[in-house]
Amino acid sequence: MRLLERMRKDWFMVGIVLAIAGAKLEPSIGVNGGPLKPEITVSYIAVATIFFNSGLSLKTEELTSALVHLKLHLFIQIFTLAFFPATIWLFLQLLSITPINEWLLKGLQTVGCMPPPVSSAVILTKAVGGNEGIVITPLLLLLFLGSSSSVPFTSIFSQLFMTVVVPLIIGQIVRRYIKDWLERKKPPFGAISSSVLLMIIYTTFCDTFSNPNIDLDKFSLVLILLIIFSIQLSFMLLTFIFSTRNNSGFTPADTVAIIFCSTHKSLTLGIPMLKIVFAGHEHLSLISVPLLIYHPAQILLGSVLVPTIKSWMVSRQKGVKLMRPTV
Repeated sequence: MRLLERMRKDWFMVGIVLAIAGAKLEPSIGVNGGPLKPEITVSYIAVATIFFNSGLSLKTEELTSALVHLKLHLFIQIFTLAFFPATIWLFLQLLSITPINEWLLKGLQTVGCMPPPVSSAVILTKAVGGNEGIVITPLLLLLFLGSSSSVPFTSIFSQLFMTVVVPLIIGQIVRRYIKDWLERKKPPFGAISSSVLLMIIYTTFCDTFSNPNIDLDKFSLVLILLIIFSIQLSFMLLTFIFSTRNNSGFTPADTVAIIFCSTHKSLTLGIPMLKIVFAGHEHLSLISVPLLIYHPAQILLGSVLVPTIKSWMVSRQKGVKLMRPTV
């Protein structure tokens, strides 16, 4: 019974496994030109659906109020979109001399370029009681990934504009007119985006399993798994040290937001982005593997660390209150 409850709670993780297994069993259904026509249904309709859905669910008023915490956002954005990818790049220079699959290493670099997610980082931050510190910048992400793509930059930009920016704006416009209905009914935005994302993952791996020239060795996969957990733990510790220095100016609640939002990466934005930037690339699924591993790893580590971080934050906040002079 508890197993069923756990599976129902983590249905998306189960869905990823089933999507990859389904692609392995019958890859011809989801390949380009196959019955699902992913070159149209996924590249345009599915991606646009995810971002229209994001536009509908994005509470602009909350985003505007969150921007008041300018120092917090600057720290998160610089760490996420500058320090993180640069550090991964330096690390990969050392890993390039190892026998680890080169496409998995490229995938690790794309993980470093991803912005924080709106979902998991916010959920974990709220679970502890911290502040939300998230600003997603897909155009900066494109700058990091564009140079390594075989698709012309202009083509990438135009498709990103049509399938990401336009649906997002339309979603925001529609939200303005049906805001009260959305607040009252609370549609399952997360479940809708996740379901569409599973279709994207399925078709991506259909292309892989239909290509006999692609082979993924287990040694590389295990090493990438260990590397990802090590990176997450190291960066969480690093952000904790940076944000708790005496002259940092961050509150304990800010530190919680920094730990989660600076180290978590967006799967919902990442997979569609990779699908656009690496369109037609025969190793797209291998490049996607590190991000597919990083997502459940960040949820698992975050869930394990929430009680510890919460107790730390409560004790620090009590300490701050005791130190305040009484009037």
